[in-house]
Amino acid sequence: MNADAPSAQFVPVNAFDLVVFGAAGDLSLRKLIPALFHRWRDGQIPEASKIIGVSRSGMSNDEFRALALESFRKFHPKDGIDDAEWTAFAERLFYVELDAADADADWPALTAHFVDCGEKQRVFYLALPPGLYGQVSANIAAAGAKCDGSRIVLEKPIGNDLASARDINEAVGKVFDEDAIFRIDHYLGKETVQNLIVLRFMNSLFEPVWNANAIDHIQISVAESIGAGGRASYYDGAGALRDMVQNHLLQLLCLVAMEPPLDLEPDTVRDEKIKVLRALRPVDLANVRQTTVRGQYAAGASGGEVAPSYSEELGRPSRTETFVAIKANVDNWRWKGAPFYLRTGKRMSARTSEIVIQFKDVAHALIRSDGGKLEPTRLVIRLQPDEGVKLLLVTKDPGPGGMRLRYVPLNLSFAEAFEARYPDAYERLLMAVVRGDLALFMRRDEVEAAWRWVDGVIDAWARDETPAYQYAAGTDGPAQSAMMLDRDGREWFSGV
Repeated sequence: MNADAPSAQFVPVNAFDLVVFGAAGDLSLRKLIPALFHRWRDGQIPEASKIIGVSRSGMSNDEFRALALESFRKFHPKDGIDDAEWTAFAERLFYVELDAADADADWPALTAHFVDCGEKQRVFYLALPPGLYGQVSANIAAAGAKCDGSRIVLEKPIGNDLASARDINEAVGKVFDEDAIFRIDHYLGKETVQNLIVLRFMNSLFEPVWNANAIDHIQISVAESIGAGGRASYYDGAGALRDMVQNHLLQLLCLVAMEPPLDLEPDTVRDEKIKVLRALRPVDLANVRQTTVRGQYAAGASGGEVAPSYSEELGRPSRTETFVAIKANVDNWRWKGAPFYLRTGKRMSARTSEIVIQFKDVAHALIRSDGGKLEPTRLVIRLQPDEGVKLLLVTKDPGPGGMRLRYVPLNLSFAEAFEARYPDAYERLLMAVVRGDLALFMRRDEVEAAWRWVDGVIDAWARDETPAYQYAAGTDGPAQSAMMLDRDGREWFSGV
């Protein structure tokens, strides 16, 4: 199957100035600059655009450009890079040494890069710790860098609990209107996540059975094979629940569970998502041990090498969870009785993110499988790696000798079905910011509703003193995670 190049499908954008605060950091060099280069190479970034990196490190423009090129080659070795294309792109890269948290710093060095307000779209990307968002927003305004229509991008996490999230939203909201604030979660820009809406609402096969009458349960798993490593000190103040569940997993849950929106306007979609968050059954002291599992990786093997424990990486003992599994219930008409099992962790057996929709068993099995157990129909939506969709069905094994059953996938692999390269999440999201499309970004009330539910889990863990069960690095979490599903007569999907 052939497909047009994805770049041909993009809506053109006008020239813009994009300021990246924290430009010398990992996110900027690993994700943001490469994403912008790809958009430049595909002809989506106009020549009059500027990308201005801001950081406290002392660098010249040429040194920043060289660092960006070195990082691109390091983190994207499979992407061919043409010297002429990079040179043309690098002419749009500039660097300003500036402590953005200091109102008395050399802000004129930044504002000197701008032309008159209104001539180009102006975007400020805060690749900074969330505690700085309010102060930096205020400094942007005080320095005269903000124009009418300027936009600001906030990386997750927005705070570390409901109270801090509200404080950040209030502080940024004093400077930027809500429709100018883009709270980014890169999972919402993934191709397969975008396809969830199309899959559900543009195919009559699925929507009539997308409910608890036909679906037994849903699993959402985001597994990482790496450990906390050099981020251990930061990670210890967050843990898997704050770092992954509050944003990535709950956003995926919302897209799977939400009611059909009337249209794809940003607030129409986000109105449906927040209804899901508000329908989540609270986790409290009475049910926390039955509905959640905390884990922490011990020493083991990962990628064929010996892997240290989390406490060894951190340099001290810690109760912080590196794994969490949750049985979440959405208490509404559509999902009553069909739980959502959420799971995420570090140092697991493989890096993978997927959503598994498991349908109910057939009412009466006409044929028994050789193993005595008939596999259920499953729809598997793979986010990474190898993005795609599989519908797993029971079919007859060809040949004579009676009815022998086989469990096989109908497979849509994006890499195989669409021959041209398609953009990654940050490419899509950055261009959505420039266009002003808020549909792929979280609204303030979404962020706060998610924190309200997660705060309940955190409070229940603290009051219960819920332990973090050990699991060996390179495995799929503690045994208690499998036991939680086993109590319901279910098991984690292990792939086919």
